Amino acid sequence: MAMWQEKEHTKRPCWVQPTVLSAGLKLGRLVSPVFGGPGAMDNRGFQQGCFNSFQSSSSDEDLVDIPGTAMNFSLRDDVPPLDGEIEEDKSYNGGGIGSSTRMMDFLEEPIPGVGTYDDFNTIDWVREKSRDRDRHREITNKSKESTWALIHSVSDAFSGWLLMLLIGLLSGSLAGLIDISAHWMTDLKEGICTKGLWFNHEHCCWDSDQVTFENKDKCPKWNSWSQLLISTEEGAFAYIVNYFMYVLWALLFAFLAVSLVKVFAPYACGSGIPEIKTILSGFIIRGYLGKWTLIIKTITLVLAVSSGLSLGKEGPLVHVACCCGNILCHCFNKYRKNEAKRREVLSAAAAAGVSVAFGAPIGGVLFSLEEVSYYFPLKTLWRSFFAALVAAFTLRSINPFGNSRLVLFYVEFHTPWHLFELVPFILLGIFGGLWGALFIRTNIAWCRKRKTTQLGKYPVIEVLVVTAITAILAFPNEYTRMSTSELISELFNDCGLLDSSKLCDYENYFNSSKGGDLPDRPAGAGVYSAMWQLALTLIMKIVITIFTFGMKIPSGLFIPSMAVGAIAGRLLGVGMEQMAYYHHDWAIFNSWCSQGADCITPGLYAMVGAAACLGGVTRMTVSLVVIMFELTGGLEYIVPLMAAAMTSKWVADALGREGIYDAHIRLNGYPFLEAKEEFAHKTLAMDVMKPRRNDPLLTVLTQDSMTVEDVETVISETTYSGFPVVVSRESQRLVGFVLRRDLIISIENARKKQDGVVSTSIIYFTEHSPPMPPYTPPTLKLRNILDLSPFTVTDLTPMEIVVDIFRKLGLRQCLVTHNGRLLGIITKKDVLKHIAQMANQDPDSILFN
Repeated sequence: MAMWQEKEHTKRPCWVQPTVLSAGLKLGRLVSPVFGGPGAMDNRGFQQGCFNSFQSSSSDEDLVDIPGTAMNFSLRDDVPPLDGEIEEDKSYNGGGIGSSTRMMDFLEEPIPGVGTYDDFNTIDWVREKSRDRDRHREITNKSKESTWALIHSVSDAFSGWLLMLLIGLLSGSLAGLIDISAHWMTDLKEGICTKGLWFNHEHCCWDSDQVTFENKDKCPKWNSWSQLLISTEEGAFAYIVNYFMYVLWALLFAFLAVSLVKVFAPYACGSGIPEIKTILSGFIIRGYLGKWTLIIKTITLVLAVSSGLSLGKEGPLVHVACCCGNILCHCFNKYRKNEAKRREVLSAAAAAGVSVAFGAPIGGVLFSLEEVSYYFPLKTLWRSFFAALVAAFTLRSINPFGNSRLVLFYVEFHTPWHLFELVPFILLGIFGGLWGALFIRTNIAWCRKRKTTQLGKYPVIEVLVVTAITAILAFPNEYTRMSTSELISELFNDCGLLDSSKLCDYENYFNSSKGGDLPDRPAGAGVYSAMWQLALTLIMKIVITIFTFGMKIPSGLFIPSMAVGAIAGRLLGVGMEQMAYYHHDWAIFNSWCSQGADCITPGLYAMVGAAACLGGVTRMTVSLVVIMFELTGGLEYIVPLMAAAMTSKWVADALGREGIYDAHIRLNGYPFLEAKEEFAHKTLAMDVMKPRRNDPLLTVLTQDSMTVEDVETVISETTYSGFPVVVSRESQRLVGFVLRRDLIISIENARKKQDGVVSTSIIYFTEHSPPMPPYTPPTLKLRNILDLSPFTVTDLTPMEIVVDIFRKLGLRQCLVTHNGRLLGIITKKDVLKHIAQMANQDPDSILFN
């Protein structure tokens, strides 16, 4: 494992940089510590701390398998450098050799690197919040001393709102750019505009006076590839040319997307939501929200959507917005230096991402609260709402679809629904739950096969094969050939007199001069033809999406899931419409549906089906209903949406408790404690803590009797990320807890700053040092890096309470005592493994995939 180390003359602390191993989509093994406990697993080669004369390794959690990381391409843009020049010639509390009082306390000034975290470590939420309170208290106290300090206090309070404004502006702008580019490149597969290559099909034909409602897609200025290459669009050869160009462009876009991801930003693949959930829970994945990831994900998202694969851009837009939020945090020290505060910003950025994805600001806030965020205080709720508002306003100003709407499939329905229709709506909910459970199981099985076989070593070939199959099957069917967003828009559409779609090919037996809604009509030949095509589209979408989601390109799941549900809903809606027309005298219809009335709206069924399938896959409820409500703008359809969403969740939960994002978190081994699950087992802290019986004793540091050499030996011979500090080895009375990284940086910094600190110097964690004999080297005081209030529980504490503490406080570790004496330690990894063991799962699969 490569290491990055400073030269001897530099004043910066040693950095740790894990690098990517091989082309096999795996980053190696990051070991979870059992802090200071002998039960910790080996951490061979993950990270290397540097002293002058030895190397050591540590980590906080086991290495997770980040999907798509296949190249040795280290990105560290999301966390600012912690290095800095250390002041030289700074005096210390004590004299040279022979002084009677020689305790060195150089930590009065903060040392760069102390209090920070290595890659693939969990942050200490309690410490981060405490540091932020201290910072805020200091600024408030100083604001009373001068006008400049008061201005600084006001700017600090305002910085959060300014940051939300910038996130909203940047997220909305990028979303508009992605929408416009994807629309143009999707149409590029079928032809080009002769009056300007930058026009998509719709914009090219806007000002043409030869376009009719029957042939709205044909205009002289838009030429298909057969017209350009062989000067005709009629006949079998022209069809073959268009077919070939469609497949060729799809393969080109997909190849560019997977190649850019593989070479420049391995973290840009997938939807990003499982990783963002893990990051928001307190995990560190450096580079995942960096500038290279943002640039590559933005470009490749356009390419992936344009290739025609069964994926969407809505999920990746959340990742893009979080990248924007993380990068902009660097402009504000308040958020740059505090990991907990930064995660509040990322929660708001996720809301802005959903806001521009669906044009649903309120739904975005609720999505962040319900599905993504781990810690969501009230202040973050307000700021999330503001960021989502600004993002939606920015996208509306850009108007990427030319319809003054934020999404392509915005619809408005006017026909009220009847109570009896709750039955088909619930049936759609059942279908959505079954589809969600089926998709999760099959997709996870395929992704596991990809990770454990040779298939995972060839991401480019996999993407090209899936793209070729998708394009070959998609072109003959107009509903699979069009983009998925356009398909959803077509399915949601409430047919009017001027609609030329085959879905609106009804036989008209009424006076069209009368106003009002169109009555239910008998289906024409076009409707029946469309039903067969939609049935084939449904089968293809169900199958191909299973193999598409999880490939090494940006891929969202919202739009494919909605498309599956919308197709099923439209099919059911048309069936109900025709049943009501031909059998309006049946008991179920005669009380509310008379002949010639507009009773059934097939587009509403499509919308309810879309919500049901999306809910079955993601297990969203409240935020899903609000998002769909904002798409339609109709309050009267909330009840059908709620009925379908709840039914879908109940059915899917009965077949499997995990949503797709939680399933991928578990598959990849991310250290994520699900707050929604209850721990109902009657185990105690002593059953989980390390060390166990017959294990070696806990590795500890004493408060005033260990030398620098002793501490360096402990660090070099162990792989733990922290050590309990006790009064003495005999008493085992707990004093505090010190992190390995802080120890390494502090001792290295002391050696650089003072020649008097040698291997025989005594390290003290106490407030005052006892008198030392003459002619002894200076002592080293490290009390300022000691956590004097580590969380402790007794050995008889029920594990349900311990799990609750870890979830609600975001702890990294918890010490176990008995009558005030230190017994052991429980880490987040131990809790996760214990939960898996209680659920009859392999505990070693939690963090070692």
